[in-house]
Amino acid sequence: MKPLQKVFSLVLSVTFCVLSVGCASKTDSGTVPRKKAAGVLPVTGIVAKTSMTANGIPVNGTMLANEEVELVSEIVGKVKKIYFEEGAFVKKGQLLLKVDDADLQAQLMRAQFEHKLLAEKLERQRILLKRESVSREAFDQLQTDYNMLEADIELLEVKISRTEIRAPFDGEMGFRYVSEGSYVQASSKIATIVDNSVLKYEFYVPERYAGNNLDGKEVMFKVTGNDELYSARVYAVDPLIDVKTRMIFLRARFKNNRHELMPGMFAKGNLVLGGKSEFIAVPTEAVVPEMDGKRLWVLRDGKAASVPVETESRDEKNVEVISGIAVGDTILTGGLMQLREGMAVSVTLKR
Repeated sequence: MKPLQKVFSLVLSVTFCVLSVGCASKTDSGTVPRKKAAGVLPVTGIVAKTSMTANGIPVNGTMLANEEVELVSEIVGKVKKIYFEEGAFVKKGQLLLKVDDADLQAQLMRAQFEHKLLAEKLERQRILLKRESVSREAFDQLQTDYNMLEADIELLEVKISRTEIRAPFDGEMGFRYVSEGSYVQASSKIATIVDNSVLKYEFYVPERYAGNNLDGKEVMFKVTGNDELYSARVYAVDPLIDVKTRMIFLRARFKNNRHELMPGMFAKGNLVLGGKSEFIAVPTEAVVPEMDGKRLWVLRDGKAASVPVETESRDEKNVEVISGIAVGDTILTGGLMQLREGMAVSVTLKR
C-alpha cells in the first residue's frame, strides 16, 4: 500500500503544478494587453490639405424676382369686378380689379354740370367787366369759385382712378385674396404680381475680397434638384460690409428666358475671379463652437490638442479655415465628445 500511496501523491503534485502554471499564464496574458490599451482612445481624422478651385470663390445665395409688388386697395369699397386669373401673365397698365365707384361717379357728374354753368357765367362776367358793368371784386370771386370747382373735379377723378387697380409692369399674377362682392379696406391685400423674366442672384463673399473688382464678375451656379450650370453677372455690390457677419453682399442678374427658375430658390455657385483660389477645407463636424470662438482637435505627438481657429465661408460639408492649422496637420473628426486635452489617441485616417 505504501508504494501506491507514493505514486498517488506524486500524480497529485504534478497535476497541481500544471494547473498553477496554466493559471499563471492566463493571468499574465490577460493583464499585459489591458495595460497597453489603457488611456488610448480610438478616433477618426483627416490630414489637412490645400483645396483649390479654378472657378473662384464658393458662394451660396438665393434667387430673387426682378420685380415683385403686393397689390393693395387704396380706398374703401365693394369689389365690383376682377379681371385677372391666378397665375396668368398680364401686361403693364392692364386693369386687374375694379371697386364700386357709383357714388363718386354721381359726384363727378354733378360737379361737371356746375362747371359748365359756371364757365358760361364767367364768360358773361368777363364781357361785362370790359364794359365796366361789374366790379373787379365780383369778377375775381366768380373766377375763384370756378377754379375751386375745377380742383374738386380733379380730386374726384383721382379718387375714381384709385378704384381701379392696374398692373404696374409685365408679370405673372399670384394668388388673389379677395372675391367679387367682398368689401375691402384701405391697404387690403389683393394679390401679388411678379416679374420673372430676369432673376437676381443675391449672395455674399468674405470681406477679404473687398479689394477685388467684383462688379461685372461672372457667377456660375446650380440650383437644388437641377444639375444644369447657369451663368449670371454681378451688377451691384453693397457699399457697406455687414458688421455682424463681415460679409459683402452682391447681386448678379440672370436672364430667365425659359422661366425655368423661380424666386426663392437656393443657389450654390462660384464667383469667377480669374486664376486659382486656394484654401484649407475641413469637415463641418470637426469644428467645435465655443463661447470664445471656434476650435479644432488636432494630433500633437500622439495626443489630442485643442487649437483655436478662424473660419470663413462654408457649405453643407466643409468649412474654410484661414488660421490656426497648417497643411499636413491631422484633424480629428470622430469621437470628439470623449476627447480631453492631452489624451492619447489612436487615429484612423479617412480618405
